[in-house]
Amino acid sequence: MESFLKGKRVLVTGACGTVGSELVRQLLEEHQVEELIGLDNNESELFFLEQRFQKNANGRFFLADVRDEHKLARKMRGVHAVFHAAAFKHVILCEKSPFEAVRTNIMGVQNIITAAADNKVERVIFTSSDKAVNPTNVMGTSKLMGERLMTAADSNSRDGGPIYASTRFGNVLGSRGSVIPIFREQIRKGGPVTLTDPGMTRFIMSLPQAVQLVIDSASLACGGEVFVTKMPSIKISDLAQVMIDELAEEFGRDPKSIEIENIGIKPGEKMYEELMSHEETRRVWELPKYFAVLPAFTSLYREVTYDYPQVAGKTVDNPYNSGIEENMSREALAAFLKENNLLFEGDKGKEHPSQRYFP
Repeated sequence: MESFLKGKRVLVTGACGTVGSELVRQLLEEHQVEELIGLDNNESELFFLEQRFQKNANGRFFLADVRDEHKLARKMRGVHAVFHAAAFKHVILCEKSPFEAVRTNIMGVQNIITAAADNKVERVIFTSSDKAVNPTNVMGTSKLMGERLMTAADSNSRDGGPIYASTRFGNVLGSRGSVIPIFREQIRKGGPVTLTDPGMTRFIMSLPQAVQLVIDSASLACGGEVFVTKMPSIKISDLAQVMIDELAEEFGRDPKSIEIENIGIKPGEKMYEELMSHEETRRVWELPKYFAVLPAFTSLYREVTYDYPQVAGKTVDNPYNSGIEENMSREALAAFLKENNLLFEGDKGKEHPSQRYFP
Protein backbone atom coordinates (compact mmCIF):
# COMPACT_ATOMS: atom_id res chain seq x y z
CA MET A 1 0.00 0.00 0.00
CA GLU A 2 2.68 2.49 1.02
CA SER A 3 4.59 1.93 -2.22
CA PHE A 4 1.50 2.96 -4.20
CA LEU A 5 1.01 6.29 -2.39
CA LYS A 6 4.62 7.22 -1.60
CA GLY A 7 5.59 10.30 -3.58
CA LYS A 8 2.09 10.69 -5.05
CA ARG A 9 -0.25 13.69 -5.03
CA VAL A 10 -3.47 12.73 -3.26
CA LEU A 11 -6.78 14.61 -2.96
CA VAL A 12 -9.35 14.08 -0.18
CA THR A 13 -12.88 15.49 -0.35
CA GLY A 14 -14.80 16.01 2.87
CA ALA A 15 -11.46 16.58 4.59
CA CYS A 16 -13.10 17.98 7.74
CA GLY A 17 -15.42 15.03 8.33
CA THR A 18 -14.77 12.14 10.67
CA VAL A 19 -13.43 9.83 7.96
CA GLY A 20 -11.91 12.63 5.87
CA SER A 21 -9.84 14.14 8.69
CA GLU A 22 -8.47 10.73 9.68
CA LEU A 23 -7.65 10.08 6.03
CA VAL A 24 -5.73 13.36 5.99
CA ARG A 25 -3.83 12.39 9.14
CA GLN A 26 -2.83 8.94 7.95
CA LEU A 27 -1.85 10.09 4.46
CA LEU A 28 0.32 12.92 5.81
CA GLU A 29 1.86 11.13 8.77
CA GLU A 30 2.14 7.52 7.64
CA HIS A 31 2.23 7.32 3.84
CA GLN A 32 4.85 9.83 2.66
CA VAL A 33 2.64 11.44 0.03
CA GLU A 34 4.24 14.21 -2.02
CA GLU A 35 1.21 16.47 -1.58
CA LEU A 36 -2.13 16.17 0.21
CA ILE A 37 -4.95 18.38 -1.08
CA GLY A 38 -7.86 18.58 1.34
CA LEU A 39 -11.20 19.99 0.18
CA ASP A 40 -14.24 20.89 2.27
CA ASN A 41 -17.05 23.47 2.26
CA ASN A 42 -16.98 23.97 6.06
CA GLU A 43 -14.94 27.16 6.49
CA SER A 44 -14.43 27.05 10.26
CA GLU A 45 -13.54 23.36 10.44
CA LEU A 46 -11.19 23.74 7.46
CA PHE A 47 -9.41 26.57 9.27
CA PHE A 48 -8.89 24.36 12.34
CA LEU A 49 -7.80 21.40 10.20
CA GLU A 50 -5.18 23.54 8.49
CA GLN A 51 -3.90 24.69 11.88
CA ARG A 52 -3.73 21.10 13.10
CA PHE A 53 -1.48 20.06 10.21
CA GLN A 54 0.50 23.26 9.75
CA LYS A 55 3.74 21.40 10.50
CA ASN A 56 3.14 19.29 7.37
CA ALA A 57 4.38 21.46 4.51
CA ASN A 58 2.94 19.03 1.97
CA GLY A 59 -0.63 19.46 3.27
CA ARG A 60 -2.74 22.08 1.50
CA PHE A 61 -6.39 22.84 2.25
CA PHE A 62 -9.00 24.65 0.19
CA LEU A 63 -12.64 25.67 0.42
CA ALA A 64 -14.53 23.74 -2.23
CA ASP A 65 -17.84 21.96 -2.76
CA VAL A 66 -18.28 18.71 -4.67
CA ARG A 67 -21.23 20.36 -6.42
CA ASP A 68 -18.73 22.66 -8.19
CA GLU A 69 -17.39 20.54 -11.05
CA HIS A 70 -15.10 23.29 -12.36
CA LYS A 71 -13.36 23.74 -9.00
CA LEU A 72 -12.89 19.97 -8.72
CA ALA A 73 -11.36 19.84 -12.20
CA ARG A 74 -8.84 22.56 -11.31
CA LYS A 75 -7.85 20.96 -8.00
CA MET A 76 -7.32 17.53 -9.57
CA ARG A 77 -4.64 18.67 -12.01
CA GLY A 78 -1.59 16.49 -11.50
CA VAL A 79 -3.31 14.38 -8.82
CA HIS A 80 -2.66 10.62 -8.78
CA ALA A 81 -5.31 9.36 -6.32
CA VAL A 82 -8.65 10.70 -5.04
CA PHE A 83 -10.43 9.63 -1.86
CA HIS A 84 -14.01 10.88 -2.03
CA ALA A 85 -15.37 11.14 1.52
CA ALA A 86 -17.63 14.21 1.20
CA ALA A 87 -21.33 13.37 1.69
CA PHE A 88 -24.54 14.15 3.47
CA LYS A 89 -24.92 11.26 5.90
CA HIS A 90 -27.66 12.05 8.43
CA VAL A 91 -30.72 9.95 7.57
CA ILE A 92 -33.41 12.28 8.92
CA LEU A 93 -31.97 15.42 7.30
CA CYS A 94 -31.74 13.68 3.93
CA GLU A 95 -35.36 12.52 4.31
CA LYS A 96 -36.48 16.11 4.85
CA SER A 97 -34.38 17.53 1.99
CA PRO A 98 -34.00 14.66 -0.50
CA PHE A 99 -32.88 16.73 -3.47
CA GLU A 100 -30.03 18.19 -1.44
CA ALA A 101 -28.87 14.60 -0.88
CA VAL A 102 -29.17 14.00 -4.62
CA ARG A 103 -27.09 17.08 -5.44
CA THR A 104 -24.24 16.18 -3.07
CA ASN A 105 -24.30 12.38 -2.81
CA ILE A 106 -25.16 11.59 -6.44
CA MET A 107 -24.36 14.57 -8.63
CA GLY A 108 -21.28 15.26 -6.49
CA VAL A 109 -20.00 11.74 -7.21
CA GLN A 110 -20.50 12.29 -10.94
CA ASN A 111 -18.54 15.55 -10.71
CA ILE A 112 -15.68 13.66 -9.05
CA ILE A 113 -15.79 11.03 -11.79
CA THR A 114 -15.74 13.60 -14.60
CA ALA A 115 -12.94 15.67 -13.06
CA ALA A 116 -10.83 12.55 -12.47
CA ALA A 117 -11.30 11.35 -16.05
CA ASP A 118 -10.43 14.77 -17.50
CA ASN A 119 -7.24 14.90 -15.43
CA LYS A 120 -6.23 11.25 -15.95
CA VAL A 121 -6.17 10.50 -12.22
CA GLU A 122 -4.86 6.99 -11.58
CA ARG A 123 -7.36 5.81 -8.93
CA VAL A 124 -10.57 7.08 -7.37
CA ILE A 125 -12.00 5.54 -4.17
CA PHE A 126 -15.55 6.34 -3.06
CA THR A 127 -16.41 5.84 0.62
CA SER A 128 -19.85 4.26 0.79
CA SER A 129 -22.07 2.97 3.60
CA ASP A 130 -23.90 -0.12 4.80
CA LYS A 131 -27.08 1.87 4.14
CA ALA A 132 -26.47 1.44 0.40
CA VAL A 133 -27.48 -2.25 0.72
CA ASN A 134 -31.23 -2.72 0.19
CA PRO A 135 -31.77 0.96 1.08
CA THR A 136 -34.83 2.05 3.07
CA ASN A 137 -34.09 5.79 3.10
CA VAL A 138 -32.90 8.65 0.90
CA MET A 139 -29.37 8.65 2.27
CA GLY A 140 -28.88 4.94 1.60
CA THR A 141 -30.39 5.24 -1.88
CA SER A 142 -28.05 8.11 -2.72
CA LYS A 143 -25.06 6.08 -1.54
CA LEU A 144 -26.16 3.12 -3.67
CA MET A 145 -26.36 5.40 -6.69
CA GLY A 146 -22.86 6.67 -5.87
CA GLU A 147 -21.56 3.09 -5.96
CA ARG A 148 -23.33 2.40 -9.25
CA LEU A 149 -21.94 5.58 -10.79
CA MET A 150 -18.42 4.50 -9.81
CA THR A 151 -18.86 1.02 -11.27
CA ALA A 152 -20.31 2.41 -14.50
CA ALA A 153 -17.50 4.97 -14.73
CA ASP A 154 -14.95 2.18 -14.51
CA SER A 155 -16.77 0.20 -17.19
CA ASN A 156 -16.54 3.20 -19.51
CA SER A 157 -12.96 4.13 -18.61
CA ARG A 158 -10.52 3.67 -21.47
CA ASP A 159 -6.87 2.66 -21.32
CA GLY A 160 -5.00 5.32 -19.38
CA GLY A 161 -8.16 6.41 -17.58
CA PRO A 162 -8.80 6.11 -13.84
CA ILE A 163 -9.58 2.94 -11.93
CA TYR A 164 -12.76 3.59 -9.97
CA ALA A 165 -13.85 1.56 -6.93
CA SER A 166 -15.92 1.89 -3.76
CA THR A 167 -15.42 0.77 -0.19
CA ARG A 168 -18.37 0.07 2.11
CA PHE A 169 -18.36 -0.19 5.89
CA GLY A 170 -20.73 0.16 8.83
CA ASN A 171 -20.68 2.19 12.05
CA VAL A 172 -17.45 3.88 13.01
CA LEU A 173 -17.76 4.15 16.78
CA GLY A 174 -17.04 7.61 18.11
CA SER A 175 -17.67 9.31 14.76
CA ARG A 176 -20.02 12.26 14.33
CA GLY A 177 -23.56 11.02 14.75
CA SER A 178 -22.41 7.99 16.76
CA VAL A 179 -24.62 6.91 19.65
CA ILE A 180 -21.67 6.69 22.04
CA PRO A 181 -21.53 10.38 23.06
CA ILE A 182 -25.32 10.37 23.56
CA PHE A 183 -25.17 7.30 25.81
CA ARG A 184 -22.24 8.81 27.73
CA GLU A 185 -24.11 12.06 28.40
CA GLN A 186 -27.24 10.17 29.45
CA ILE A 187 -25.17 8.17 31.93
CA ARG A 188 -23.51 11.36 33.20
CA LYS A 189 -27.00 12.73 34.00
CA GLY A 190 -28.13 9.53 35.72
CA GLY A 191 -30.22 8.07 32.89
CA PRO A 192 -32.30 6.80 31.41
CA VAL A 193 -30.23 5.45 28.52
CA THR A 194 -32.52 5.36 25.49
CA LEU A 195 -32.63 2.48 23.00
CA THR A 196 -34.68 2.42 19.84
CA ASP A 197 -35.07 -1.38 20.14
CA PRO A 198 -33.29 -3.93 22.41
CA GLY A 199 -32.88 -6.41 19.56
CA MET A 200 -31.13 -3.99 17.19
CA THR A 201 -27.69 -5.05 15.92
CA ARG A 202 -24.92 -3.12 14.18
CA PHE A 203 -21.46 -3.69 12.68
CA ILE A 204 -18.73 -1.64 14.36
CA MET A 205 -15.11 -0.64 13.97
CA SER A 206 -12.75 2.07 15.13
CA LEU A 207 -11.98 5.12 13.01
CA PRO A 208 -8.27 4.36 12.40
CA GLN A 209 -9.18 0.80 11.32
CA ALA A 210 -11.88 2.03 8.95
CA VAL A 211 -9.65 4.60 7.29
CA GLN A 212 -6.69 2.27 6.92
CA LEU A 213 -8.95 -0.14 5.05
CA VAL A 214 -10.13 2.69 2.78
CA ILE A 215 -6.50 3.46 1.95
CA ASP A 216 -5.73 -0.24 1.42
CA SER A 217 -8.54 -0.51 -1.11
CA ALA A 218 -6.76 1.96 -3.38
CA SER A 219 -3.94 -0.52 -3.91
CA LEU A 220 -6.25 -3.54 -4.18
CA ALA A 221 -8.69 -2.08 -6.71
CA CYS A 222 -8.64 -3.60 -10.17
CA GLY A 223 -11.71 -1.78 -11.45
CA GLY A 224 -15.34 -1.23 -10.50
CA GLU A 225 -15.41 -3.30 -7.31
CA VAL A 226 -17.15 -2.56 -4.05
CA PHE A 227 -14.90 -3.57 -1.16
CA VAL A 228 -16.91 -4.64 1.89
CA THR A 229 -15.00 -4.33 5.12
CA LYS A 230 -15.16 -7.28 7.53
CA MET A 231 -16.38 -5.97 10.88
CA PRO A 232 -17.56 -7.41 14.21
CA SER A 233 -21.24 -7.02 15.08
CA ILE A 234 -22.83 -6.06 18.39
CA LYS A 235 -26.21 -5.67 20.02
CA ILE A 236 -26.91 -2.00 20.75
CA SER A 237 -28.42 -3.09 24.08
CA ASP A 238 -25.04 -4.64 24.98
CA LEU A 239 -23.30 -1.37 24.09
CA ALA A 240 -25.65 0.54 26.40
CA GLN A 241 -25.13 -1.88 29.29
CA VAL A 242 -21.35 -2.00 28.88
CA MET A 243 -21.17 1.79 28.89
CA ILE A 244 -23.31 1.96 32.03
CA ASP A 245 -21.07 -0.60 33.76
CA GLU A 246 -17.88 1.18 32.74
CA LEU A 247 -18.89 4.84 33.16
CA ALA A 248 -21.52 5.16 35.88
CA GLU A 249 -19.09 5.20 38.80
CA GLU A 250 -16.82 7.64 36.94
CA PHE A 251 -19.74 10.10 37.06
CA GLY A 252 -20.62 9.31 40.67
CA ARG A 253 -23.61 7.15 39.72
CA ASP A 254 -24.70 3.69 40.83
CA PRO A 255 -24.80 1.46 37.70
CA LYS A 256 -27.87 -0.33 39.06
CA SER A 257 -29.78 2.95 39.31
CA ILE A 258 -29.47 3.81 35.60
CA GLU A 259 -32.39 2.45 33.61
CA ILE A 260 -32.54 1.53 29.93
CA GLU A 261 -35.63 2.85 28.16
CA ASN A 262 -36.93 1.60 24.80
CA ILE A 263 -38.23 4.50 22.70
CA GLY A 264 -38.99 2.87 19.33
CA ILE A 265 -37.38 2.75 15.89
CA LYS A 266 -36.95 5.91 13.81
CA PRO A 267 -38.51 6.13 10.30
CA GLY A 268 -36.25 4.43 7.74
CA GLU A 269 -34.14 2.71 10.42
CA LYS A 270 -33.32 -0.99 10.14
CA MET A 271 -33.19 -3.55 12.96
CA TYR A 272 -29.92 -4.86 11.52
CA GLU A 273 -27.17 -3.71 9.19
CA GLU A 274 -26.42 -5.20 5.80
CA LEU A 275 -22.97 -4.88 4.30
CA MET A 276 -23.54 -7.28 1.42
CA SER A 277 -26.81 -8.34 -0.19
CA HIS A 278 -27.87 -11.82 -1.22
CA GLU A 279 -27.71 -10.83 -4.90
CA GLU A 280 -24.09 -9.69 -4.49
CA THR A 281 -22.97 -13.05 -3.06
CA ARG A 282 -23.00 -14.50 -6.60
CA ARG A 283 -20.00 -12.35 -7.58
CA VAL A 284 -17.98 -12.00 -4.38
CA TRP A 285 -14.40 -12.98 -3.64
CA GLU A 286 -13.29 -13.25 -0.03
CA LEU A 287 -10.03 -11.55 0.97
CA PRO A 288 -8.38 -11.49 4.43
CA LYS A 289 -9.92 -8.14 5.47
CA TYR A 290 -12.58 -7.63 2.80
CA PHE A 291 -15.19 -9.10 0.58
CA ALA A 292 -14.64 -7.85 -2.98
CA VAL A 293 -17.94 -7.50 -4.86
CA LEU A 294 -16.99 -7.69 -8.54
CA PRO A 295 -18.93 -5.62 -11.10
CA ALA A 296 -22.08 -7.14 -12.56
CA PHE A 297 -20.92 -6.19 -16.08
CA THR A 298 -17.49 -6.10 -17.67
CA SER A 299 -15.45 -3.13 -18.81
CA LEU A 300 -16.31 -1.93 -22.31
CA TYR A 301 -12.90 -0.63 -23.36
CA ARG A 302 -10.23 -2.52 -21.45
CA GLU A 303 -9.64 -6.04 -20.25
CA VAL A 304 -9.61 -6.19 -16.46
CA THR A 305 -7.99 -9.08 -14.62
CA TYR A 306 -9.12 -9.40 -11.02
CA ASP A 307 -6.09 -10.50 -9.06
CA TYR A 308 -5.71 -9.97 -5.31
CA PRO A 309 -3.10 -11.20 -2.82
CA GLN A 310 -4.26 -13.91 -0.40
CA VAL A 311 -7.66 -14.77 -1.87
CA ALA A 312 -9.51 -16.85 0.73
CA GLY A 313 -12.23 -18.01 -1.63
CA LYS A 314 -14.26 -17.17 -4.72
CA THR A 315 -17.66 -18.28 -3.42
CA VAL A 316 -19.73 -16.78 -0.61
CA ASP A 317 -23.02 -18.38 0.40
CA ASN A 318 -24.58 -15.92 2.82
CA PRO A 319 -25.20 -12.16 2.78
CA TYR A 320 -23.21 -10.13 5.30
CA ASN A 321 -25.85 -9.14 7.83
CA SER A 322 -25.44 -8.12 11.49
CA GLY A 323 -28.68 -9.92 12.31
CA ILE A 324 -27.22 -13.32 11.43
CA GLU A 325 -23.55 -12.80 12.38
CA GLU A 326 -22.34 -13.82 15.85
CA ASN A 327 -22.31 -10.78 18.12
CA MET A 328 -19.36 -9.74 20.29
CA SER A 329 -19.63 -10.65 23.95
CA ARG A 330 -20.00 -7.82 26.44
CA GLU A 331 -16.50 -8.55 27.72
CA ALA A 332 -15.02 -8.29 24.21
CA LEU A 333 -17.00 -5.12 23.54
CA ALA A 334 -15.75 -3.50 26.76
CA ALA A 335 -12.17 -4.36 25.76
CA PHE A 336 -12.74 -2.91 22.27
CA LEU A 337 -14.06 0.38 23.69
CA LYS A 338 -11.13 0.72 26.09
CA GLU A 339 -8.49 -0.25 23.54
CA ASN A 340 -9.76 2.39 21.10
CA ASN A 341 -10.27 5.11 23.73
CA LEU A 342 -13.97 5.35 22.90
CA LEU A 343 -15.55 5.55 26.34
CA PHE A 344 -14.53 9.17 26.83
CA GLU A 345 -13.28 9.84 23.27
CA GLY A 346 -10.14 11.20 24.88
CA ASP A 347 -11.98 14.10 26.59
CA LYS A 348 -13.73 13.61 29.92
CA GLY A 349 -14.95 17.20 29.93
CA LYS A 350 -16.59 17.08 26.51
CA GLU A 351 -20.25 18.09 26.48
CA HIS A 352 -22.79 16.51 24.15
CA PRO A 353 -26.60 16.58 23.86
CA SER A 354 -28.24 13.74 25.77
CA GLN A 355 -31.47 13.62 23.75
CA ARG A 356 -32.11 11.33 20.78
CA TYR A 357 -33.29 13.27 17.73
CA PHE A 358 -36.80 12.41 16.55
CA PRO A 359 -38.47 15.01 14.28
